Amino acid sequence: MSDRLRLMAVHAHPDDESSKGAATMARYVNEGAEVLVVTLTGGERGSILNPAMDRPEVLANIGEIRRKEMEEARRILGVRQEFAGFIDSGLPEGDPPPPLPEGCFAVQPLEVASEPLVRMVREFRPHVMLTYDEQGGYPHPDHIMCHKVSVEAFDAAADPTRYPGAGEPWQTLKLYYHVSFPRERFEAIAKILTDRGLENPFAEWMERMEKRDYPQWEITTRVRCDDYFETRDRALIAHATQIDPNGFWFAVPNDVQREAWPTEDFHLARSMVDTELPEDDLFAGIRDTV
Repeated sequence: MSDRLRLMAVHAHPDDESSKGAATMARYVNEGAEVLVVTLTGGERGSILNPAMDRPEVLANIGEIRRKEMEEARRILGVRQEFAGFIDSGLPEGDPPPPLPEGCFAVQPLEVASEPLVRMVREFRPHVMLTYDEQGGYPHPDHIMCHKVSVEAFDAAADPTRYPGAGEPWQTLKLYYHVSFPRERFEAIAKILTDRGLENPFAEWMERMEKRDYPQWEITTRVRCDDYFETRDRALIAHATQIDPNGFWFAVPNDVQREAWPTEDFHLARSMVDTELPEDDLFAGIRDTV
């Protein structure tokens, strides 16, 4: 293994890596760290959210197309990327919602779903892991399962008695949850837009979020990465089936975002090293030992 700092980001679907923590990853790659994105499913059941791509031939080949999109986003961000090989569970809708598809990721036994990630942790040997909170950031079954397998892998990869055929044990030092949509961020953006006499495209979305009982995690770590917002946006646009370049994600100019909120934010869930909160670096407490 090299002596470079290593970061692993665990995500449920292709495109999640570009909408959560992408600018942070691009910054660390630029600073010389090794970054590996693990994508647990192939996104085969994702809806086509870009009208320009909503065509029968795209839908018929959605799995292959999403893999190609992931490769382009990976290239733009400068990260490594691996698929864990599970099938997208989809987002069941209805009251009550229908059962999840047989064999999909979210219905796998925990040890079956976690084994590939344990193997990847032991092979890549990250110092830091990024994942979602207990509700998955939002309650998609694959995001919730992503949380479960990430925590399982963080704990089990260091234990030689667990998953004995999955490589030599490795203790990851820190585990973070994404805090992707803190209310304060959107309030800060809204204030600047109002001050400039501009419409707030997030107003309706903020009202909906107020009505949802999503956890508001304490932000323990703010990573300044506004120099990489354009890189983040290009990676997002690479996921053409999921992202409309004229849509919601790009409605606020980056100069407004830089002024309002120049960081991406995280919650330190586990740490095996001493560190002082708040942090401005995911590798705080680690750099001096690597």
